[in-house]
Amino acid sequence: MKKNILIVPGDGIGQEVTEVGKSVLVKIAEKFGHEFIYDEALMGHVAIEATGNPLPDETLAKMRASDAILFGAVGHPKYDNDPTAKVRPEQGLLKMRKELGLYANLRPIKLFDELLGASSIKPEILKGSDILFFRELTGDIYFGEKGRKNDNNSAYDIAEYSRYEVERIGRKAFEAARTRGKKLCSVDKANVLETSRLWREVIQGLAVEYPDIEVEHQFVDSAAMMLIKDPRRFDVVVTANLFGDILTDEASQIAGSMGMLASASVGDSTGVYEPIHGSAHDITGKGIANPLASVLSAALLLDISFGLKEESETIIAAVDKLLKDGFRTRDIADALTPADRILNTEVAGIELLKRI
Repeated sequence: MKKNILIVPGDGIGQEVTEVGKSVLVKIAEKFGHEFIYDEALMGHVAIEATGNPLPDETLAKMRASDAILFGAVGHPKYDNDPTAKVRPEQGLLKMRKELGLYANLRPIKLFDELLGASSIKPEILKGSDILFFRELTGDIYFGEKGRKNDNNSAYDIAEYSRYEVERIGRKAFEAARTRGKKLCSVDKANVLETSRLWREVIQGLAVEYPDIEVEHQFVDSAAMMLIKDPRRFDVVVTANLFGDILTDEASQIAGSMGMLASASVGDSTGVYEPIHGSAHDITGKGIANPLASVLSAALLLDISFGLKEESETIIAAVDKLLKDGFRTRDIADALTPADRILNTEVAGIELLKRI
């Protein structure tokens, strides 16, 4: 198989972890006889510094021409501490999602047994957790009208959804539920929000087309509590953009660390694969970032965009073997891990490649 893969490292530790993710793709291509052609592009703070634009036209053109994108992260403390900044790294992320039509964000929350002790949640509650989130990605409050009024003393952000937007993400979630445990939980706030009432109405309508799927509706506050209390009750979860952003970060504690969670942003064309963590400038350049979320994102890329399930499972098995052998990065290390088995980013990649 011959495919074009665009590497977009972005900012902070995104640059460190995508290097490991790419090395895994290179190894898989060698092992299975594929030809992956790589290109690289700027996005985020590094793109602003170089061009004044968080998503340069050249980068967007390369994205559209690629078969899949392995992405790192965007962000910088400079903008976090200056809410008045007109140009921000995150604007590039939102524009990318809109321009590429990336309306479905898939976030698998799967716990490796070796990391039961890495979470603050009791192992007996966590063991066996396996959740697939579908977060709608191009609507909601992030993309609605926003502004200031009353002499800059009031601010507003409008949340908006169309029936079509809810239906297309809902249908993807229902189809995924058919391949898993045939359970779907739709999360909203229909007791308060009109957008959530439309959301629930559309999901209820779709449920008629999928009589084999057990459908549950939960308010977002209840779902947030149940994720910690009884994560095994969930199989496929579908929710709106803002709720999905918050809930999946919360669910990272099920897996032990945000450094273990991959994601896929897909629509009807090129898919983008990235860790759910941010640019983490507090650890940038220290060589201690966990690259496994980027590695698992590469596995998703092979499976979802290229249909290479065996190759994808080979990567997941290598991660499992690395953990079984006792190797950890600092974010998932515990008192039982010998000091000589706590790896830096680069060595974690080297040890992983040995297991592919």
